[in-house]
Amino acid sequence: MHDDELTLGQWIGTIILTMIPCVGLICLLVWAFSGNTQIDKKRYAQAFLIFEVIMIVLTIILYAILGAAMFAMFSSLGA
Repeated sequence: MHDDELTLGQWIGTIILTMIPCVGLICLLVWAFSGNTQIDKKRYAQAFLIFEVIMIVLTIILYAILGAAMFAMFSSLGA
Protein backbone atom coordinates (compact mmCIF):
# COMPACT_ATOMS: atom_id res chain seq x y z
CA MET A 1 0.00 0.00 0.00
CA HIS A 2 1.26 3.49 -0.82
CA ASP A 3 1.36 6.03 2.00
CA ASP A 4 2.27 9.05 -0.14
CA GLU A 5 -0.27 11.83 -0.36
CA LEU A 6 -1.92 12.56 -3.69
CA THR A 7 -0.76 15.66 -5.51
CA LEU A 8 -3.15 18.31 -6.77
CA GLY A 9 -2.86 16.94 -10.31
CA GLN A 10 -3.65 13.42 -9.12
CA TRP A 11 -6.74 14.70 -7.27
CA ILE A 12 -7.92 16.52 -10.40
CA GLY A 13 -7.42 13.36 -12.46
CA THR A 14 -9.24 11.29 -9.83
CA ILE A 15 -12.22 13.65 -9.83
CA ILE A 16 -12.36 13.82 -13.63
CA LEU A 17 -12.30 10.01 -13.86
CA THR A 18 -15.11 9.65 -11.33
CA MET A 19 -17.27 12.04 -13.38
CA ILE A 20 -17.25 9.74 -16.43
CA PRO A 21 -20.28 7.41 -16.34
CA CYS A 22 -19.44 3.69 -16.06
CA VAL A 23 -15.68 4.36 -16.09
CA GLY A 24 -16.00 6.34 -12.88
CA LEU A 25 -17.95 3.58 -11.17
CA ILE A 26 -15.41 0.96 -12.21
CA CYS A 27 -12.53 3.15 -11.00
CA LEU A 28 -14.27 3.77 -7.68
CA LEU A 29 -14.85 0.05 -7.15
CA VAL A 30 -11.23 -0.77 -7.99
CA TRP A 31 -9.87 1.99 -5.76
CA ALA A 32 -12.22 1.14 -2.88
CA PHE A 33 -11.47 -2.58 -2.80
CA SER A 34 -7.91 -2.83 -4.11
CA GLY A 35 -5.00 -3.42 -1.78
CA ASN A 36 -2.58 -1.35 -3.90
CA THR A 37 -4.45 1.95 -3.76
CA GLN A 38 -3.15 4.96 -1.86
CA ILE A 39 -5.04 5.26 1.43
CA ASP A 40 -6.51 8.71 0.74
CA LYS A 41 -7.76 7.64 -2.70
CA LYS A 42 -9.15 4.44 -1.18
CA ARG A 43 -11.06 6.39 1.48
CA TYR A 44 -12.30 8.88 -1.12
CA ALA A 45 -13.61 6.02 -3.26
CA GLN A 46 -15.30 4.33 -0.30
CA ALA A 47 -16.93 7.59 0.81
CA PHE A 48 -18.07 8.37 -2.73
CA LEU A 49 -19.60 4.90 -3.14
CA ILE A 50 -21.44 5.21 0.18
CA PHE A 51 -22.71 8.63 -0.89
CA GLU A 52 -23.90 7.21 -4.23
CA VAL A 53 -25.77 4.37 -2.52
CA ILE A 54 -27.48 6.85 -0.17
CA MET A 55 -28.47 9.05 -3.11
CA ILE A 56 -29.87 6.08 -5.05
CA VAL A 57 -31.96 4.98 -2.05
CA LEU A 58 -33.26 8.53 -1.51
CA THR A 59 -34.10 8.81 -5.22
CA ILE A 60 -36.05 5.54 -5.13
CA ILE A 61 -37.96 6.72 -2.05
CA LEU A 62 -38.73 10.07 -3.70
CA TYR A 63 -39.98 8.43 -6.89
CA ALA A 64 -42.12 6.01 -4.86
CA ILE A 65 -43.70 8.90 -2.93
CA LEU A 66 -44.29 10.94 -6.08
CA GLY A 67 -45.67 7.91 -7.90
CA ALA A 68 -48.08 7.13 -5.06
CA ALA A 69 -49.22 10.78 -4.95
CA MET A 70 -49.80 10.85 -8.70
CA PHE A 71 -51.65 7.54 -8.56
CA ALA A 72 -53.88 8.84 -5.77
CA MET A 73 -54.51 12.09 -7.65
CA PHE A 74 -55.43 10.35 -10.91
CA SER A 75 -57.54 7.70 -9.23
CA SER A 76 -59.56 10.39 -7.40
CA LEU A 77 -60.19 12.20 -10.69
CA GLY A 78 -61.60 9.07 -12.31
CA ALA A 79 -63.98 8.23 -9.46
